[in-house]
Amino acid sequence: MAFWKQLTLSLAAIAAGLLLWVWFVPGADGVLRRIGVPESVVALVAPAADETGEAPGNGQARQGQGAQGQGPGAGQGAAQGQGGNRRGAGAQPLVVVRPVEVGTVNDRLSALGTGDAIQSVTIMPQVSGMLAEIAIKSGERIAKGQVIARLENEEQRIARDQAQVALKSATEKNQLYANLKSAVSRIDAFDAAIALEGAKLALASAELELKRREIVAPIGGVAGIVTVNPGDNVTTSTAIATVDDRSELLIDFWVPERFAPIIKVGQPLTATAVARQGKLYEGSVAAADNRIDEASRTLRIRAKIANENDDLRAGMAFTVAMSFDGERFPAVDPLSVQWDSDGSFVWRVTEGKAEKVPVRIVQRNPDAVLVEAKLAEGDRVVTEGVQRVRAGRVVQVIGDEAGAKPADGERPVASR
Repeated sequence: MAFWKQLTLSLAAIAAGLLLWVWFVPGADGVLRRIGVPESVVALVAPAADETGEAPGNGQARQGQGAQGQGPGAGQGAAQGQGGNRRGAGAQPLVVVRPVEVGTVNDRLSALGTGDAIQSVTIMPQVSGMLAEIAIKSGERIAKGQVIARLENEEQRIARDQAQVALKSATEKNQLYANLKSAVSRIDAFDAAIALEGAKLALASAELELKRREIVAPIGGVAGIVTVNPGDNVTTSTAIATVDDRSELLIDFWVPERFAPIIKVGQPLTATAVARQGKLYEGSVAAADNRIDEASRTLRIRAKIANENDDLRAGMAFTVAMSFDGERFPAVDPLSVQWDSDGSFVWRVTEGKAEKVPVRIVQRNPDAVLVEAKLAEGDRVVTEGVQRVRAGRVVQVIGDEAGAKPADGERPVASR
């Protein structure tokens, strides 16, 4: 292709782009004037969007100068005014607004913890000996004070019987000496009374030794697996069984130290068992440790949850969640937040005019955005029609009878 054809096509493409820019970009005619383009050229390339609108820029001022009789200036001002009318800059965009509300930043805590029974006991014998009987089965629910095992007790029963005989003899001898009146008999009576008291104590000791041969449950609950059998020799360190009272569960978990001042005993929480996803258990804080762990910089918290259906077990893993009320911030509609080179902002409508208000996003929620800005509760913020809004420009609020009314020769226009 010849050079002159290429040059012609390039110039045509540039001219077409310039026309499109002037046609669609608001304020383009003002840019052309500022860079020195003659008003007659601007009037040709800027088509009229509203034949009755007023021109932006200095067209109106120059019309005023022409009206005062400054000769050629009047004609020039009139020409500029006509060029401005072609853009329809005085048209009021239609917008939808929504009042600013006040929202609270929710600080949510989620932590992993381990559950334990509200009471848990490992039962061991009080004395050593051979197991004669196991009175419970693994997994059986038992009551407090119930006998779960017995040791061989023949020797202890014999000692008890001997103590009973000695007590009977001491009792009769004490009664015999008590009836004598001589001085010698009174001394013998005193010795008999002492012997009677000693016989009573010996019997109590023998009965205690016999009772210790019975292993009883100190709490009520569910017995674990019994790991011993009759005939086994056991000592005071041998575990017969574990008993768990799991009517309620305790969950120990650790939280960052920043939560230490705001977690209080009795504060509500929710827990979810890792093994039973989808079921939520409600509970409260039962205790908080008195110091921060220096290695992990965390605080130990103990929660308590109900286990009415007995579907939870000690040792289960839980996810504990807590919510805390934080600071209060203005809440705006997510559609109202806009962005430019300076950051995020919203359009606030005050006395019918748009005002640009910079904002800093604090928290995004599905129905509102909490922001840090100079906004008050009840301020009207534009949510729809933001594309045609400009700072200081009069807007028409849809459905707002108190909104700005179009001036003479103006008509509202919808946003593109």
